[in-house]
Amino acid sequence: MPILGNLFQMAPAKLHLTLEQWAKQFGSPYRVQLGTIPVTVWTQADLFQTVMRERPHLYRRFAPMESVMAELGGNGLFSAEGAAWEPQRRLVMRALSFSNIKGFFPALEAITGRFLVRLQQAEKEQRTLEMTKELKRYTVDVTSTLAFGEDPHTLEREQGIIQEQLALVTPALMRRITAIFPYWHYVTLAEDRRLARAMVEVHSYIRKMIERARERMREAPDAPPRNLLEAMLAARNEPDSKVTDEQISANVLTLLVAGEDTTANAIAWALMYVAADTRLQNRLFEQARMAFGESAICPDYDALKHLDLCEAVCNEALRLRPVAAIQTFEPLTDVYIGGVAIPARTRMLFLTRPATRDPLNFAHPETFDPDRWKHPRDPSEGAHELKAYLTFGAGPRVCPGRYLAAVEMRLVISMLTRHFEIELAIDPAKIEEVSAFTMVPNTMPVRLRPRG
Repeated sequence: MPILGNLFQMAPAKLHLTLEQWAKQFGSPYRVQLGTIPVTVWTQADLFQTVMRERPHLYRRFAPMESVMAELGGNGLFSAEGAAWEPQRRLVMRALSFSNIKGFFPALEAITGRFLVRLQQAEKEQRTLEMTKELKRYTVDVTSTLAFGEDPHTLEREQGIIQEQLALVTPALMRRITAIFPYWHYVTLAEDRRLARAMVEVHSYIRKMIERARERMREAPDAPPRNLLEAMLAARNEPDSKVTDEQISANVLTLLVAGEDTTANAIAWALMYVAADTRLQNRLFEQARMAFGESAICPDYDALKHLDLCEAVCNEALRLRPVAAIQTFEPLTDVYIGGVAIPARTRMLFLTRPATRDPLNFAHPETFDPDRWKHPRDPSEGAHELKAYLTFGAGPRVCPGRYLAAVEMRLVISMLTRHFEIELAIDPAKIEEVSAFTMVPNTMPVRLRPRG
């Protein structure tokens, strides 16, 4: 349509499905018009790899990503570009490193134990659980405790939890990043007013966390930083520091949102497949029983290595239901990629799922088969191209939380299948994919029964 382009054909809630359907119809790349803005859409995993390897020097995320996050007070590691990115990256990567996650395991075990208590109570009351929301309670507690030294105990509280406000952030990002102009600067809709109220509470929560961390540091001035927030505050106090108060607050918000959303939705999608397969549940139960011994939860970090099937289930679910279904970029200068000349600042959308459903990359791609992730893998079983599996990105800006996500996946799936039989309280065909910045299920109602 004149002026509007393809705008009315691109409903935000179904954006990834629309773009994937057009990729089947027109091939890749193809071009759409978001109002008067041209957008190129791509599905080739090798080109996606190229773009991510050449960030942040040749490509960046959509410019609206940075401006929208800045307006929300959250322009941290995820959306920061240029010189602002590197110092933040070092701090976050160090905090979420393999060794730090290992040292954090006792706290992870304790939070998972509290999650088990909550689920057991729901089972006794025969309540149907909206599992995505329950998982977000868990991931908020994990992220806050690890990164900020603050456990909000959302697992023990029914109301007044920070998760209620955080849940409004990612849908708002989706609306605003895909808007053809910043309408909220001129007209505030009801959803914008709800977001504004939520952000006041979120930033109040963040300020309190920062002040308590500063107080702990004043009480023990010679102690090394005990978490990411303390590391950022220590870096802020160094001579010639490039870390600002605004960056610290932005990264707290970024990690709260990222930690709450992506891992929880990944596990929720995995449970949809687990609930439909009794044999798989029994295999997971046996693996967990052997790894746990007499413990109710995976007892130590070393025991995690015996829970490969739990992570494989989540990897396979993410192959078929990628939480990051769309990745957004634009080149900083004119580029030539995949035989196409792309002017600087042209918006590029990369779809992550088509490559993982290509039989050239994964054998029997439409089949849910967690055994395709086993190690070592027999090459005779067919294609298994890991370079096409880009759930956590690649290159210099690969997801810093991937180790933590893998541990959470193993802990939660093993705990659930060790103690419960899981069934969906809805026909799986009625569970819809929704684009809300990440790709989420519209519902995931689950009933739990205790294992004998």
